[in-house]
Amino acid sequence: MSSIKPFAAVHYNPERINDFSKVVCPPYDVISVEQQNEYHNVSPYNFIHIMLGKDKENDTKTNNKYTRAKTIFESWLKKEVLVQDEKPSIYFYKQEYKIQGEKHSRMGFISLMQLQDDNESKVYPHEKTHSHAVEDRLTLWRTLNSNLSCIFVCYSDKQKKVDKIFHKDVISQKPLIDVVDHDKVRHKLWKLDDEVLIDEINRSIDGQQLFIADGHHRYEVSKQLRKLHMERKAKSTGKEPFNYVMTYFTNIDSKDLQIFPMHRIVKNFSENESLLEEYFRIDKVKSKEELLIVLARAGRNEHAFGLYTRDGIRLLRLKNKTLINEHVTEGSEEYKKLDATILKYFVFDKSGIASNEIIYTKDINEAFDMVNEHQADASFIMNPVKIEQLKAVALNGERMPPKTTYFYPKVLSGLTVYKMD
Repeated sequence: MSSIKPFAAVHYNPERINDFSKVVCPPYDVISVEQQNEYHNVSPYNFIHIMLGKDKENDTKTNNKYTRAKTIFESWLKKEVLVQDEKPSIYFYKQEYKIQGEKHSRMGFISLMQLQDDNESKVYPHEKTHSHAVEDRLTLWRTLNSNLSCIFVCYSDKQKKVDKIFHKDVISQKPLIDVVDHDKVRHKLWKLDDEVLIDEINRSIDGQQLFIADGHHRYEVSKQLRKLHMERKAKSTGKEPFNYVMTYFTNIDSKDLQIFPMHRIVKNFSENESLLEEYFRIDKVKSKEELLIVLARAGRNEHAFGLYTRDGIRLLRLKNKTLINEHVTEGSEEYKKLDATILKYFVFDKSGIASNEIIYTKDINEAFDMVNEHQADASFIMNPVKIEQLKAVALNGERMPPKTTYFYPKVLSGLTVYKMD
C-alpha cells in the first residue's frame, strides 16, 4: 500500500527573504564544482550551505561539513530565516518552462510518502545507486535529523482528480514561493492544509504502483534510516517520522512529464568502421538539426543513435532486432531493447571503452562542442527513454544503465524540509 501524509514543512521565511532566486538551488547531484562555488557565493542563506557544504583541510569527526550544516540549519531556524509551519499540509508545486520556444507546465505536490519493507512496497526504482553517494546523504540527513530534498515519484491520474483540486481550491491563493531559476523555469509553491481535500488526494493514490523518476539515492537513504531506527526500536507503530520520506508527486499520464535523453561523450574512441557496419546501417547527416529530426523518426520503430566525430555526423540504426538476443546477455526483453543497452553491448563493449571514459550530458551542444574542442573523440546522441520503458524495467525489478534518464525540470532544493522530530 502506498499512502501520503501531510507534514509541517520547514521553508524560507517570505518576511526575511526578498529574492528567493538567491537562496534556492538545484538538487545536489546535478551541481558541478563551479556551480557549487557560485551558489555558495550568491548568498550566505543559499540552501547549498546546508545541502552541499565544502570540505576543509582541518576537518575532524566533530567539525566537518555535516556538523557545520547542522549549526547553520539551527542558526537559520533561530533567526527565523527558516520557519516551520504550524499545521500539517501538502504543498502544491507548479513549474512553468519552455522547450524550443514551446510553453509547458508541470503540476505536482510535495508530501510525505510512507515507507515499507521491500516485499510489501509498491515503489519502483529504475536506476542503480552508488554506495559513496548514499553514505554521504545518510550522514547529512542523520546529522540534521531531516529530509533536505524530495525524491521524485510518478503516480497515475488519468481522471486528473488532483489537478481538479488544484485548479478549484488552490491556484487562486497567493503562492508561498514564486521564483524563476537560472534555467528560466518558474517555480510556484502553495500550501494546502484542508484535511478533507488531502484525504481525497490520498485515496486517489492509495495502493498505486509508484515509480521513482529522480532521487534514487535519497530513496535508498530513507530506507536505510528507517532500518536503523527499526533495529533500535522494540516495536514500531508504522507511524513514526522515520517511516516517511519527503516526496514530490506528479502525474505519469501528463503530457508535460518530460524525459530528456542523456548523450554519451567518449574521450578516447578509435573508430572501427567495419565493426559499426557489421551491426548498423550508417547514414551521413548534414547538420545537428537534421540529426535530431531523423533520429526521432528512426526511434519510432528502430534502435538508433547519432554518432558525431570530427569526420562528421552519422545516424546508426541497428540492422536487425534479432541481433539483440544474440549479443545482449543480461536482462529482460525490455532491458535488452533499451538504446543505452544496445549502445553498450554493440559499440562500447566491442570497442573496449571503459565506463570512466564516458561523460554524460543532456546538452547536445556540449556533446558536439567537446568533440570540436578536442576534449573528446566522439559523442553518441540518444533518443529519450519512453515512460513505458521505464515502467516495464522498474516493474521487472531491474535497473537501467547509468544516466539513462533525465527528468526535466528538476525539483528545486530549498523549497521544503521535512524535520523528523
